[in-house]
Order: sequence, then structure tokens, then C-alpha cells
Amino acid sequence: MAAKLKKGDKVIVLAGKDKGKQGTIQSVDPKANKAVVEGVNMAVRHTRQSQQSQGGRIPKPMPIDLSNLAILDKNGKPTRVGFKLEEGKKVRYAKTTGDVIDA
Repeated sequence: MAAKLKKGDKVIVLAGKDKGKQGTIQSVDPKANKAVVEGVNMAVRHTRQSQQSQGGRIPKPMPIDLSNLAILDKNGKPTRVGFKLEEGKKVRYAKTTGDVIDA
């Protein structure tokens, strides 16, 4: 099945402790059905100091389920994603406005 959400998409969180926050997808794991979103679902990781890094308490974004994310359309509203054929190419489009997401 084609990916409805991809790396670089601007999304909003629909459910959970970070409901309403917006961010950009940094990575997607289709097998686990999860994505890492910049600035969302942050966890503090304690790391030991080494020659390369300072160490201490470092905030790190953790994966969030794809079902809790919605892509933002050009109006800044959450929307669902659909697929349609345009000039023989399969493209994603926003269901609210009908605009093509991929160029």
C-alpha cells in the first residue's frame, strides 16, 4: 500500500499527550506503523559523557503512531489523504481542498 504520510510532511497530532502540536516528519517506519515527528513525543535520554559528546540529559523525539497524525493542507487544517491518477501518475491529494500534495 502507498504511504499516505512521508518524510518532510507537515503534520498535526490528533491524540495523546501532545494533541494539537505541529511538526515535520523526520522519519517513517511503515512496518511498525510509526513516525518520528520533530518536537513531538519528547523523552529525556540520559547519556554518559564520551570524547565525542558532552553527556547528560538529552531530549529525543520518540516514535508516534501514524493513526494519531494528520497532514496539514494549504489552509493549515488537518486533512485526510487520498490518491488519484494525474497524467498517468499516482499522486496524493488533500481530501478537504482537493489540492495535490505531491508535485
